[in-house]
Amino acid sequence: MARPRSEDPTGSAGSGASGSGSADGAAAGGSGTGTAGTGGSIPAPRTGGRAEARRAAQGKGGRGGAGGDGGSAGSGHRKAGGRGKKPERNMKKIVGWTAVGALVLIAGTGGAIYFKLNGNIKTIDSDGLSKDRPPESAADANGNKPVNILLIGSDSRGAGNSDLGGGDAEGARSDTTILLHVYADHKNAIGVSIPRNTLVTIPPCKLPNGKWTKEQKGKDVLFNAAFSQGDSSEGNAACTQNTVEKLTGIRVDHTLVVDFSGFAAMTKAVGGVEVCLPKVIYEGDINPNLQKRGAQVLPAGRQKVEGQKALDYVRLRHGIGDGSDIGRMKRQQAFMSSMISTVKKKGLEPTTLLPLADAATKSLRVDEGLNSVDKLMSFALSLKNIDLHDLKFVTPPWRYSDANLDLVKPDVDKLWEAIKADRTLDGKDATGEQAAAPETPAAPAATPEAPPTTTAPPARTAATPIRVAVYNGTTVNGLGAKAGDALKAAQFTVTGVNQAKSTNKLTTTVEYGAGQKANAEKVAALFPGATLTSTTAAGISVVLGKDYADANGGASTAAPGTPVAPAPLPSSVTEEARSADDDICANTSYGSGG
Repeated sequence: MARPRSEDPTGSAGSGASGSGSADGAAAGGSGTGTAGTGGSIPAPRTGGRAEARRAAQGKGGRGGAGGDGGSAGSGHRKAGGRGKKPERNMKKIVGWTAVGALVLIAGTGGAIYFKLNGNIKTIDSDGLSKDRPPESAADANGNKPVNILLIGSDSRGAGNSDLGGGDAEGARSDTTILLHVYADHKNAIGVSIPRNTLVTIPPCKLPNGKWTKEQKGKDVLFNAAFSQGDSSEGNAACTQNTVEKLTGIRVDHTLVVDFSGFAAMTKAVGGVEVCLPKVIYEGDINPNLQKRGAQVLPAGRQKVEGQKALDYVRLRHGIGDGSDIGRMKRQQAFMSSMISTVKKKGLEPTTLLPLADAATKSLRVDEGLNSVDKLMSFALSLKNIDLHDLKFVTPPWRYSDANLDLVKPDVDKLWEAIKADRTLDGKDATGEQAAAPETPAAPAATPEAPPTTTAPPARTAATPIRVAVYNGTTVNGLGAKAGDALKAAQFTVTGVNQAKSTNKLTTTVEYGAGQKANAEKVAALFPGATLTSTTAAGISVVLGKDYADANGGASTAAPGTPVAPAPLPSSVTEEARSADDDICANTSYGSGG
């Protein structure tokens, strides 16, 4: 039976408290800072809440009965979350914003520490991965590839998790799963939260005894059941990865699993994380089966949380909004954003780096591609140029199916296709070189107009640069990068490669501003049949058309298996997106009530 076991008193089968909590740790722990002396210590459980209820349920004393943070509730209508005023964007770049980023400076701190951290890391066995997987992402013309990371928050009761809110039953479940796509330009990223009670097809998965399950599908097959296949205390990360690849058609490059204790230690190591709540939260909200309001756990408004209280925040479902998992995922996304900002503000001081690095490596289980300090460091450094505003979080379009969720087609398929095509939420093609801001060249002295040249332009020199922006006006993926390479080979300076607003351009056009006609003609020589058009904008731009695509193999211009540009994303995706620099008090609940 694929439906996971009933939720424990904390709602651990829920959409992911540790989930974004844990994944928060995985995704946010690192640019590498934390408070000295915290290490990987685990805070004592707060009395009167989850742990107290669990002990009471097991006949071990304590107040209140075992709670039941049951299934999702609320209407199936989506509600656009509000946006508050964004804080000053004085933090432009994230330095290794995953937990693994905490390792960036470890190599300089001494061999003993290096080997200690290496010994902390646990590896996920790749033998359980499906033999029928989506193709690997193709590299763009600059050799850059997008990277897909699966972040899993585990509710395992082992390793001190029980008192922090881990599951009562044996085995483990995935409290939250986030598919993080880092675009090929490594300047943009998107995290897709997959609701734990989404109806899915679970493909064959390997059990701890070496046997493989049969494919499971139907109205009782829920997404978080994949992680509990085999009932092992560590969970079945490979099965979850197989299920995500089956659901999305996207190949996962790396998988990271974090549990409650690891998440709690990382929030303590960074000195706490600022969060925001619209209402006061009481013990009865944390554990509804107490049958009373109980003491205050979290006040309303902005506050800093760590350890147990950080877990309470990311696992909280009741007492706010309609009590659904959707609202909980919104708070988890807000928490991840805040933790990333917290780590960035701390800086890369070795005295604060080591506690976080120790906590992160102790809590992580990673795939074989990330199972050493060297590999984690390299991966973390590859994320250093992602701006907070360019890190987005979304929940795939959904609707209720009884108490569970169906993902809405074709909207969700457009989201998967956009990610596979390396398109950002606003439709930007992130496969080629991206310029932060195209430079405007100085206007040269007036030059007599001459007929268009028909031969390749002479090589440019450093003293006479001609700057060109490239726009792909077709649906052929990678065409802009190809044109950019041709321009670079002819010694032109390419200021950016982007997708044009329209993708039905028939003829390539070279647009030029005042005083740039002669230079535009030299550019046009690389694009036979291109038309020259003067504009009021400064500089030179090439807008590629179908003629250039046809001359370069048409749809076959892209590498085999690389999709063409997808249709624009529906508002059901874009309107619900959260940027990592959004106000932490905005969009933290779903529905009414509570």
